Amino acid sequence: MGLFSSPAKVYKPAADVDLGPGSDEFYISPNVKAPRVAGLLVKIFVWILEMPIVGQIVLYILKKDNLINKLVSDADIPEPPLFTATHSWEDIPEQNVRLIKPDLSAAERVQEAAGCLPARLEATLAAGAASSGLKRWTIRDFADAYSSGETTPVQVATRFLAAVKESSGPDLNMAFFISCDPEDVMRQAEESTRRYQRGAALSALDGVLVAVKDEMDCVPYPTTGGTRWLAAARRCEADAACVAQLRACGAVLAGKANMHELGAGTSGINPQH
Repeated sequence: MGLFSSPAKVYKPAADVDLGPGSDEFYISPNVKAPRVAGLLVKIFVWILEMPIVGQIVLYILKKDNLINKLVSDADIPEPPLFTATHSWEDIPEQNVRLIKPDLSAAERVQEAAGCLPARLEATLAAGAASSGLKRWTIRDFADAYSSGETTPVQVATRFLAAVKESSGPDLNMAFFISCDPEDVMRQAEESTRRYQRGAALSALDGVLVAVKDEMDCVPYPTTGGTRWLAAARRCEADAACVAQLRACGAVLAGKANMHELGAGTSGINPQH
């Protein structure tokens, strides 16, 4: 632990720790010092951390202020690390497994994958839908409705755009999408509708709306990564590989979905957008 370091804290094995209501176990509740940074401050903070000497000093201070050293460096934990879950589990045999040839196109791979699904999925979702009143529409639901003529990608896209507009209004202000071009969405939906009318759908994804997270390139939208500066520093000139595959399958790319700034958290709260 070092020549001048204090003796390491020895932690009890988890099985010996009393977590009951009458426990007298000592618990440290640290005053965590982690100021929030966003936008330009993130850029400056990363620049400082990447400096050869200064970055190491700042990192050491941050760890010490938040007692990371107490838990990791200055701790003696007698138990071995846990690499597997301790609860019992049962491996369920895979069903409807099919090997897909690597030389197939994106649309052909989607069709092969769709062939692994049960004939109908409604039965597996009916119980939850009956109790909650919510119908969770699946890709197969949309594909079947398009093929039968029950609805069209244009009709679905029109309702979708109306919902996006309503959710972005002053009453809700949800900001689900950073960028959504109604003209581009309708153009894709119209092309998909014509393919269904000709009986030439590209795949089960044809006409299905797909939102793209704003860390993936998707033409014609800029990629901001949830920031104000990334789009200016790096232009989006072509679809990301995964987005290009979706487009090749006929999916209607609905726009760029909001995300936590640089993906640095899970709350989805973004003051930039």
